[in-house]
Amino acid sequence: MERRVGTISRGIRAPIIRQGDDLPAIVTEAILAAARSDGFGIRDRDVVGVTEAVVARAQGNYATVDQIARDVRNRFGGGTLGVVFPILSRNRFAICLRGIARGADRIVLQLSYPSDEVGNGLVDPDLLEEKGVDPWKDVLSEEDFRRLFGFRKHPFTGVDYIGYYKDLIASEGCGVEVLLANDCRAILPHTGRVLCCDIHSRDRTKRRLRAAGAERVYGLDDLLREPVDGSGYNPEFGLLGSNKATEEKVKLFPRNGQEFVLAVQAALFGRTGRRVEVLVYGDGAFKDPVGGIWELADPVVSPAYTEGLEGVPSEVKLKYLADNEFAGLSGEALRTAIAGSIRSKRKDLVGDMASQGTTPRRLTDLVGSLCDLTSGSGDKGTPIVLIQGYFDTYADGEEGNGPSADTADGEGGA
Repeated sequence: MERRVGTISRGIRAPIIRQGDDLPAIVTEAILAAARSDGFGIRDRDVVGVTEAVVARAQGNYATVDQIARDVRNRFGGGTLGVVFPILSRNRFAICLRGIARGADRIVLQLSYPSDEVGNGLVDPDLLEEKGVDPWKDVLSEEDFRRLFGFRKHPFTGVDYIGYYKDLIASEGCGVEVLLANDCRAILPHTGRVLCCDIHSRDRTKRRLRAAGAERVYGLDDLLREPVDGSGYNPEFGLLGSNKATEEKVKLFPRNGQEFVLAVQAALFGRTGRRVEVLVYGDGAFKDPVGGIWELADPVVSPAYTEGLEGVPSEVKLKYLADNEFAGLSGEALRTAIAGSIRSKRKDLVGDMASQGTTPRRLTDLVGSLCDLTSGSGDKGTPIVLIQGYFDTYADGEEGNGPSADTADGEGGA
């Protein structure tokens, strides 16, 4: 029988996860219960995604504002601290900034403009041209910015982030000055001790500051790489990927993710006899076309995944084959020719015209983004995502050519 359905992405309901829960067991049971309930089977090369939030929660990977402050003071020794290129986010950065302020005596806060690195805007770019401001060269004080552009609120949150961050720092008894500049070295006339808070450009920012003679440079990824006064930690990303848990606590990006994905893979194989791929996913790598905000505020889309998700897709464009190589064919002859071309394609299609227009992004970024879009970030209650048929092609159009389908728990002859 010909299979008529391609990729399917299902959000899987799960219990509310608490610290200390056996998450691999919970994930496995949730998937198998959903399969029994909705009557679908588990196949080889299905993909299971688990949101980083519940992995970190099960691990108890949290840190308090005081623990952040202690690490900041240990590394910088108090005094005046430059805080460069933070994103504009109450959820992602505000609690971290509270801890940073609590660990310093004075902060010079340097914001990028017209927007932060993930697209949260401070000012309309057209206004920069109107006022004759060059964001690549001009360094603005807070007074300069207010005189030129006034008090501007974020269109989604309604927050004036310059005022919000300034007041937050001051509320911790810390002195504060605000700069707006896109050259990280603009901070150096004010202080040689700098905390780089950018996410994806952090290595370049650190390198440029050190080359320019900065006295001491760290990034958010250097804070809480190890426990501080019993805190959680992340040995690779530190505070990057953290978000607000309470007014005095952040949830960190999960650690030991590789052990987790392998445990889920093994548990599902033991119950179904099928080898699935597993990843932990955070923010998807996509951009909002209206607000211009890039979703990826985590350092990576997927911090851990099984080996079958390594690499990039190797795909040909069906419309190219139909319109060019097999333009003279139709019907069954065309279907057979295209299927044959897909089966015989090379693994590396870089430079091949038949692959033009396909997406040479990493599988983890593509699949992780699909997981994030499926589960959402609100109240859907689906922190687990099951994706089926992702690795199928047009050549797998007949049931016998693709991955075999089984009922859950090995009941289909696994």
